[in-house]
Amino acid sequence: MLSLNLHTPREIQLILSQRVKRLRLINEWTQAELAERAGITLVSLKRFESTGKISLERLSLIALALGRLNELMQLFEEPEIMTLSDIKKLTKKRQRGKRKSMGD
Repeated sequence: MLSLNLHTPREIQLILSQRVKRLRLINEWTQAELAERAGITLVSLKRFESTGKISLERLSLIALALGRLNELMQLFEEPEIMTLSDIKKLTKKRQRGKRKSMGD
């Protein structure tokens, strides 16, 4: 599906970090409370909220603490309707080429 959204990866990181911050504030949690609920360090959460940088594992823990893990799980879902070509690609067994010997 073609998207006309022209955000850079960096912009997306910052957008996600601000969404997390808004959800934290809606829940009336401090950074320390969310970090504790998520099982991550306060430093990691502060860095994420200010820079957008975080590991996928920590982002998953934050999503779980905020009750948003299902939304994260939808990120790379397969389409419900697939073309015959897509199905063939999924079921086709990849073959490896024969390794050349040193004399070839």
